[in-house]
Amino acid sequence: MIPFMRTSRIIIDTNVLVAALRSRHGASYKLLMLIGSGKYKTSISVSLVLEYEDVTKRLLEEILLTEQDIEDILDYICKVSDHQNIFYLWRPFLKDPKDDMVLELAVAASCDFIVTFNKRDFQGVDQFGIRVVTPKEFLQAIGEVS
Repeated sequence: MIPFMRTSRIIIDTNVLVAALRSRHGASYKLLMLIGSGKYKTSISVSLVLEYEDVTKRLLEEILLTEQDIEDILDYICKVSDHQNIFYLWRPFLKDPKDDMVLELAVAASCDFIVTFNKRDFQGVDQFGIRVVTPKEFLQAIGEVS
């Protein structure tokens, strides 16, 4: 009998989404392309999607995407991700309230990982049973890159 292994649940920090939109090379882009593939499950909240939208639309002059492209990408992320309501706030836990928002989502959604480039900003979240990893580290953990 094969043991049951739950698919990893993750939160993608905004800086990872931005990196994926800026370049089609690297782990962030590969991670974004695997959303909805079944390799992992993403969770989102209204506040995280609003942050994604705010930050990515401010980058329109820097990236080779249109506003419609951004909206389509965000719509897809919303379609394939688990939507999570947050009923309990852990603030202030981290230095940045926007990082607290990510932590609260990760706790509420019982996530295994927060995927970010700013690992130092999430010091102490391991006490919630959440690992903080870069996109490359996460892709290595799920066997997508060596």
